Amino acid sequence: MRPVPSSACYGRPSSEAGAFDPMPRRTSRPATVAALLLALFMAAMEMTVVSTAMPTVVADLGGAGHYAWVFTAYMLTSTVTVPIYGKLADLYGRKPVMLASMALFLVGSMASGQARTMTQLVLFRGLQGLGAGGMQPMALTIVGDIFAIEERGKMQGLFGGVWAIAGLVGPLLGGLIVGALSWRWVFYVNVPFGFVSAGVLVFALVETVETRKRRLDLLGSALMAACVVTLLLASDGVMPLLLLPVTGLLLAAFVAVERRAPEPVLSMSLLARPVLASSSAISALVGGSMLGIVTFVPLYAQGVLGSSPTAAGAAIAPLAIGWPLASAISGRLIPRVGFRPLVRLGGAMVAVASFGLAWMVSRGATETGLRIGSGLVGLGMGVGNTALVIAVQTSVGFGERGVATASTMFFRNIGGTVAVGAMGIVLARALGTSAEATDGGADVVSRILGPERARVDPALLSAVSGHLATGITNVLWVVVGLSVASALVGLLFPTVPTTGGRRAAP
Repeated sequence: MRPVPSSACYGRPSSEAGAFDPMPRRTSRPATVAALLLALFMAAMEMTVVSTAMPTVVADLGGAGHYAWVFTAYMLTSTVTVPIYGKLADLYGRKPVMLASMALFLVGSMASGQARTMTQLVLFRGLQGLGAGGMQPMALTIVGDIFAIEERGKMQGLFGGVWAIAGLVGPLLGGLIVGALSWRWVFYVNVPFGFVSAGVLVFALVETVETRKRRLDLLGSALMAACVVTLLLASDGVMPLLLLPVTGLLLAAFVAVERRAPEPVLSMSLLARPVLASSSAISALVGGSMLGIVTFVPLYAQGVLGSSPTAAGAAIAPLAIGWPLASAISGRLIPRVGFRPLVRLGGAMVAVASFGLAWMVSRGATETGLRIGSGLVGLGMGVGNTALVIAVQTSVGFGERGVATASTMFFRNIGGTVAVGAMGIVLARALGTSAEATDGGADVVSRILGPERARVDPALLSAVSGHLATGITNVLWVVVGLSVASALVGLLFPTVPTTGGRRAAP
């Protein structure tokens, strides 16, 4: 079975029987959008709230050695499953896949709240990530199905605003929940919102499914999952000399299988199209740039400038605000100027802004400078990414839109995770060059990030924070390199007509 445009839902002849339904059900676009926004807000909040609660979790459960794996397990499973969800959506429909991913996310949330050890929490976070991997690509795919091209830009801005709000509210809400209730409620708080979102979606979104023989590429899915897992583990410093060659072998096997599969999970012919090839490369590079800034700019603010955790988070808040604002403007410009000029403009803006940010940090940026730089990066990403995603959706038919949309998310996640792993190595090497870092420097770094900063010897504080500043500066120059590469690939982005990709029914 595969989904077909919901023409029958608007009183048109059925594709199977040719009969006219005198009382067709219609998709309620406002209710569907509200349900999708709630689902995405739930997933976005989870990322920021959990980060705030984790020190308390470690104090309660112990197992500090598994701290990073609470996040890594979530990232691994959510990244691996993105293209699989996209293919399932093209085969079985968007609605059942979205509901199934939400169910997995909620089960993982409830189980995480019940965890009694850090090992259990890691496993349950992995289950939660299995659901999260489908929520964002399915939401954007559904928007692409039910809105015409001139309306999708506005929706992109609206959905981008969800992440902006979550980025601002999440840390504060996490602190309030942990202080007033328990860290376990960080996971439980998702459940009622998830049930409301799923319930609304069940009745609001109407989707017709055409019957045909279904073939899921299980071998391709397994090879892709194994390839992504080994790559992400290697980028995180886990046996890279062994896992990188294994990743290459798995990738070669995956490509060979996908070329012969009747229903490939990630079609090589689809990715070979100029629009998909360039958008995949741009997404991976932008993902590395974005996650690098989001990860290391707050570390500079807190570790080098001595900012509070709240002020450190505020250093990147303009990025989360500028993205949806620029996204809304970009969406309105698409029917007038097309996709390619906006993709190129956005890439150039990000490259220039990231250069300015790295330059300011190399000369001792203030909190104000960090906010200005991150805000300009967010504006550029909003301009380019909105046009990119809508161009991808417009360039393919309904039966490929799910996997095409998911591919942009997949490569962005891969690029971000691998790049941050590499940037972590760059930072570690900078700290490792100092006598302080080799003689308890790591402990000093932890202390200068917390309330003990004031009790650290001033000379030692100056030395370690200086090396931290050097390491983060090097990291941001890597970000500049990724941004420039993304802008150059944007020059190759093909022309995509803005007349296609309209929703099936008026």
